[in-house]
Amino acid sequence: MNEAIDLVKAIANTGITLIVVEHVMKAILDLSKKLVVLNYGQKIAEGDPREVLRDPKVVEAYLGE
Repeated sequence: MNEAIDLVKAIANTGITLIVVEHVMKAILDLSKKLVVLNYGQKIAEGDPREVLRDPKVVEAYLGE
């Protein structure tokens, strides 16, 4: 896992913008400067990763009530 994260960071550091689809929270927090969360194809949150992961809509969509 850490090798993959390091590789993605190295690519991003060259100036290339990457879109990463991931469900592993460690990877998301290590890689993301901005996070967009989709639920059934609809955007339900966007912004700073740590703030987005605390959003009640995100918590409900991915963890249940």
